[in-house]
Amino acid sequence: MIASARRKWYGLALLLLVQFMVVLDIAIVNVALPSIQNDLGFSPENLQWVISAYALFFGGFLLLGGRAADLLGRRRMFVVGIVLFTTASLVSGLAWNQGPLIGARAFQGLGAAIITPAALSILSTTFAEGKERNAALGAWGAIGAFGAVAGVLLGGVLTDLLSWQWIFFVNVPVGIAALVLTPFLIGESRDATAQSYDVPGAVLVTGGLVTLVYAITQANHFGWGSIQTIGLFAGAAALLGGFLVWESRAKDPLMPFSIFRLRTLVGANIAGLILGTSLFGMFLMLTLYMQDVLHYSAMRTGVAYLAVAGTAILWSAVAAQLVNRIGVKRVLIVGMTALTGGLVYFTQVSVTGGYFTDLLPGFLLIGVGLGFSFVPISIAALAGVEPAEAGLASGLINTSQQIGGALGIAALSSIATSTTSSDLTAGTAPTIALTNGFHDAFLAGSIVAFVGILVAVFVVSRRDLEEEEVPEPAFEAAA
Repeated sequence: MIASARRKWYGLALLLLVQFMVVLDIAIVNVALPSIQNDLGFSPENLQWVISAYALFFGGFLLLGGRAADLLGRRRMFVVGIVLFTTASLVSGLAWNQGPLIGARAFQGLGAAIITPAALSILSTTFAEGKERNAALGAWGAIGAFGAVAGVLLGGVLTDLLSWQWIFFVNVPVGIAALVLTPFLIGESRDATAQSYDVPGAVLVTGGLVTLVYAITQANHFGWGSIQTIGLFAGAAALLGGFLVWESRAKDPLMPFSIFRLRTLVGANIAGLILGTSLFGMFLMLTLYMQDVLHYSAMRTGVAYLAVAGTAILWSAVAAQLVNRIGVKRVLIVGMTALTGGLVYFTQVSVTGGYFTDLLPGFLLIGVGLGFSFVPISIAALAGVEPAEAGLASGLINTSQQIGGALGIAALSSIATSTTSSDLTAGTAPTIALTNGFHDAFLAGSIVAFVGILVAVFVVSRRDLEEEEVPEPAFEAAA
């Protein structure tokens, strides 16, 4: 672990910088998709793979990446992830046609799936549970909240001022700097109790999660009731079911079920799934509304999100302070309530809408929701977790959010498309039909977010968060 007080906070800054790069890349591509399509000749059917390839490998390998960090060394896996992500970013920017870009995006997702849980587990095992870790996790949550909207903002600015290639090139100097600084600021640590590696469990859970994400991302293409979609979901259920059966019998399981003894961890993962479902789909719908209905340019669309990005950072800082005073549970309730309110507000966007009337009030509510949701979920997901299982817990919460994000994009897009198609068939003007589709998508998102309020009230427990002592298992660390 990090040896000195000053060094560990410098190490935290490095972890946050790398995580910001990863979170940024989830959203930064959205605004640049039209430019990528024009330059590389993507068909509408293949264009979605620029996003789906990343989501497939990111969501599918997070759990394995988190447990690998525990078993093989957290700093080691962090460095491996940075090398993969940085190299794939460079190849993405240099891509000369569709194949190399889609392949590089897949490796970016794999790198991100290694980086994120490794970084979060390093944070968890470096800072003592309580106010110190809450402060560090508050900063982590702020990065998640800010990065979620900064990606859309920077994507528009870079695409308009330079070219779409620069949304990938910006990662390269960050990755190189991180590789240079990591040996000096991050100490190595791992779970010294593990006697073997659960290869069958790793194959089953990774195969199941990849199949699940693929089923979700392709459901609109195949049709939600099609044989292909049903078959994929059934295959994912079979693989994940097989994983659960194997883990219950394995001598040294990849995912010890004892981790689910913590009710707050379970609640945090459910809340993370709901947050991802409502948030990712919402940003896609808002971007499409601004570009397809209000006819905003890529840059104007990006700048429009400044209100969300700025307020998310502000409210994340407030949330990080409040969790130590009023508790994670109450902060999360406020966050999910504000997120629900923002989505409800967007159900009234109009064809002739203006920024200050149709968007800004909702953006301000979403900023509160982001700050007051990401911070407490990050803290609750690791509350009471033993150091040896920090990577696993980190992988779980990130998997929940990514699966939720993939589900939200697919489901809300399907709802919006269905309404729009129905209205167009009935003779409705295109812009009105598009807006009606967005209305229904935002309504569905607000219902999902409301369920998040119920989870925060009835599932998240205060007892886990009030524990002062956490059992210390055998744990190996080297500065």
